[in-house]
Parts: sequence; structure tokens; C-alpha cells
Amino acid sequence: MKTRESEEMYLETILLLKKRLPCVRSIDIVEELGYAKSSVSRGVNLLEQRGFVIMEKSGEIKLTEQGDIRARHIYERHRIITAALMCLGADAQLAAADACRIEHVISAETFDLLKRYVEKKGSIPDAN
Repeated sequence: MKTRESEEMYLETILLLKKRLPCVRSIDIVEELGYAKSSVSRGVNLLEQRGFVIMEKSGEIKLTEQGDIRARHIYERHRIITAALMCLGADAQLAAADACRIEHVISAETFDLLKRYVEKKGSIPDAN
């Protein structure tokens, strides 16, 4: 995993898979992202080294408290940016796809502006 963007993508994916599946395994991440098993294995190992996940002996991947906080922060950015783009007229699918790219590079200041804008509009989607 070479970039913060990749790290964030893995964390967000694990968070979202955790909401859908009884337990998250590397193969679930492989299938969700379409990455090679070796890439996911390397990425998960790096997340574990950084203290964001724990890999259980059973193969289950669990977010640590630090990893959960970071993943929720990333997912919030995704939801807010998606909502802001939709407020501007983008369709939901395009807004979500663009949000995936923007969420990793947006400054904290600009994100705060978008968040206030979306909150005023009352358009923040649920964090299910």
C-alpha cells in the first residue's frame, strides 16, 4: 500500500463490509474492490502494523478503535461530498464515484465548507 488514499480505501471498505457481513475476511475485500489477493494481503498487513486492524487467527479482520474512528471519518467525508455533489445536480452514481476520488485529497477547510453547505440543505444521507 503506497498511499494514504489506498489506506483510506481499505479502511472504508472494511467498515462498510462490517455493516453487511457477520465477519470481514481478506477475500471479502478482494471481491469488493476487485484487487489481487496478494495486494489485499499486503494492504491488510500494513494496516495491522499501523494499528488500524487486527487479523484474528480465524482470518477475520477487525478494526481497532483507532481504525474504526479513522474509517468513520473517511466514510463521513464520502457521504458529505456525495451529498454536496448531488445538491449541485450530479446523479447519485456519478456523485458517489467522484466522491471516492475527492474524499482523499480535499482539504479540511474545504470539507468543512461542504459539510456546512450540506447541513444547511438538510441533505446528509444516513450513515447506515
